[in-house]
Amino acid sequence: MKSPVFISSFGSVSALGQSPAEIWSNYKNQKHFITKKLFGKAEAFAAFLPENLKAEIESLRNENTNYKKLDDSVLFATFSARKAIKVAGWESEKNIGVNIGSSRGATGLFEKYHKEFIETGKAATQASPSTTLGNISSWVSQDLQNEGPEFSHSVTCSTGLHSVVNSIAWMQAGFTDKFLAGGSEAALTPFTIAQMKAMKIYASEDLDFPCRALDMEKTRNSMVLGEAAGILALQDKNSEKTIAKITGIGYATETLKHSVSISEKGESLQKAMKMAIGEKELSEIDAVVMHAPGTLKGDLSEVNAIKAVFGENTPAMTSNKWKLGHTFAASGILNLELAVLMLQHQEFIEVPFSEISEAPARLENILVNAVGFGGNAVSILVSKK
Repeated sequence: MKSPVFISSFGSVSALGQSPAEIWSNYKNQKHFITKKLFGKAEAFAAFLPENLKAEIESLRNENTNYKKLDDSVLFATFSARKAIKVAGWESEKNIGVNIGSSRGATGLFEKYHKEFIETGKAATQASPSTTLGNISSWVSQDLQNEGPEFSHSVTCSTGLHSVVNSIAWMQAGFTDKFLAGGSEAALTPFTIAQMKAMKIYASEDLDFPCRALDMEKTRNSMVLGEAAGILALQDKNSEKTIAKITGIGYATETLKHSVSISEKGESLQKAMKMAIGEKELSEIDAVVMHAPGTLKGDLSEVNAIKAVFGENTPAMTSNKWKLGHTFAASGILNLELAVLMLQHQEFIEVPFSEISEAPARLENILVNAVGFGGNAVSILVSKK
């Protein structure tokens, strides 16, 4: 990075709620927000938005006739973007970049329209425009009446952090001085859950904590999906309103053995973390908010990567997926949100059933990781303002 980039605000919706105070309160207790629900003909664990928040999303849908045709992933992002803009005080700004990605995109609508096509042999008029991946950033820009650049991408589970990396690149190239970056996912559908179960990675045990992310003694995979969107407002200059700064970015891809593989020592994560840390001393990194999806190989690979990079200076490690599920494209942004909240409150949030590390003595610099199918890793170094 040429220079630090500053975080002005977050807007997010997840199983933890929407306001920073509510989200922090829910992080502070040891309760998880995962429930069991019927998906088609089979039950499965998942983490849903709270009912009162869903009602607010529905109110947004009813604001505009066009919004009634949009997928939940678009509405989650629009709702979150409005919050981020308001808190940042950017309501009058028009040259804001928008880069919001998704792993699955308009999952609910795509499945609905495909089912109709199988049954009738005809596609609905809105089938194409409402299921394109660019739908999310486009509609957020429309809602904000923004005139800046807007684009989307999909890099599986590292999509959200790739949005941050892309936005920083555009800002430091001089195209704009403000960006909304994030990810949105509304993929809690029978077909999506079935896909995860088919890979033998989904949680199936009725335990106190169904997702055992960072339980290094677990003997079964325990990934659980959640729905969420996370948008952060980035700017290239410091101000009174900024809440943290990004001081390093890193990214890497490793050679695959199969489509969802990751190396035993997390080679791509090692490279991404080293790039993000840059010239800082390893001892300056106080904690890592990990991708840690609750799978046997995924958790172990990331722990191995951290130990390989840091050696005796291993920082404190934590994850939030045991609490709010794996939210695909939004997961890295929610990890970043947790890191910023810990910096603001100067308190480390532990995984209650994990003994992998203890709380650090200080919180100044926190690494945030995300890795997706394809061995595609991103690391962001966020620092106290």
